[in-house]
Amino acid sequence: MKQKKITRTQLVSGLLLLFIGNCSFNNSENANQNTVTVTDIATGLEIPWAIDFLPDGSMIFTQRPGEVKLQRDNTTELIGQIDVIHQGEAGLLGVAVDPDFNENNYIYLYYTYQQQAMFNRISRFTLNGSLSDEFIVLDSIDGANIHNGGRIKFGPDGLLYATTGDANDPSLSADTNSLAGKILRMEKDGSVPGDNPFGNYVYALGLRNPQGLAWRDDTLYASSHGPVRRDELHRIERGMDYGWPEPCDQTGLAFRCYTEFTLAPSGIAIYENMLLVTGLRGNQLRRVDLQSDQEFEHLTELGRLREVVLYEGYLYIATSNRDGRGTPQPNDDRIVKVDPNALIHN
Repeated sequence: MKQKKITRTQLVSGLLLLFIGNCSFNNSENANQNTVTVTDIATGLEIPWAIDFLPDGSMIFTQRPGEVKLQRDNTTELIGQIDVIHQGEAGLLGVAVDPDFNENNYIYLYYTYQQQAMFNRISRFTLNGSLSDEFIVLDSIDGANIHNGGRIKFGPDGLLYATTGDANDPSLSADTNSLAGKILRMEKDGSVPGDNPFGNYVYALGLRNPQGLAWRDDTLYASSHGPVRRDELHRIERGMDYGWPEPCDQTGLAFRCYTEFTLAPSGIAIYENMLLVTGLRGNQLRRVDLQSDQEFEHLTELGRLREVVLYEGYLYIATSNRDGRGTPQPNDDRIVKVDPNALIHN
């Protein structure tokens, strides 16, 4: 049989293709490292805003139009319909489970209502199949179409913390007699803790629209929406004024002041040495390494992200693509589950 002569050019080309096929240039390794598994926990939601967990592992979450839902055994059930004013950024916002839930079955909610003017309140409910027996913990927090804050969480001290926005009136943030533009701190029954710095609910002030709270040991971190390209991350100190209505690049008081892009930070969580921040307009989960001071972007394919909660070693993240400012994807809005260790190699 006559053998076909292989030219030098063909030989070089073949060897090059063989080399490319067997050499990943680290691409396959990086691809494996960059793969973060995102598992849908609940889909087809309408503007989920806040997430918490019951002691039995059931997930409770709010939807801004007024629904409180419970997710357990792969099913979602409506457990409460709160009468809210859902307008602009207002509506049903934060949720917190009482640390003594097994004894009292208490759930706390932060929501906006209309009574001549718009206000926000924090109320306690009893969960027995559904929410009932509303008890108002704190009322008449200034509200508006925008800047309502809304995150509530129990701190390591067992007290309830709440973020409030300036209700579109920047002058309120620096006023210690106003509840707006603040981080508030209260007993579970709504009384004022004796060691609060101003003898009222105000724990820290001078914030525009804070929507995130998280603790690393005893250090409290908060996120706050600034003006365009002036979003803030803060280490919160008791009695501190963080300067609004002056933007963070002028006050120099922010732990992070984002002047290169608009993150629009909302919920935050801490895992080991990572501060994890959901970005709405920023369309990302942002990771701030508290040891190296480096920052990284993750999950940019999910769109607007509103909430992140750490529970039993996993992150639970809520999208906000149906809030009128995003582009809904199939199955939006949704709550997803992510292993935070996968982010380290992403």
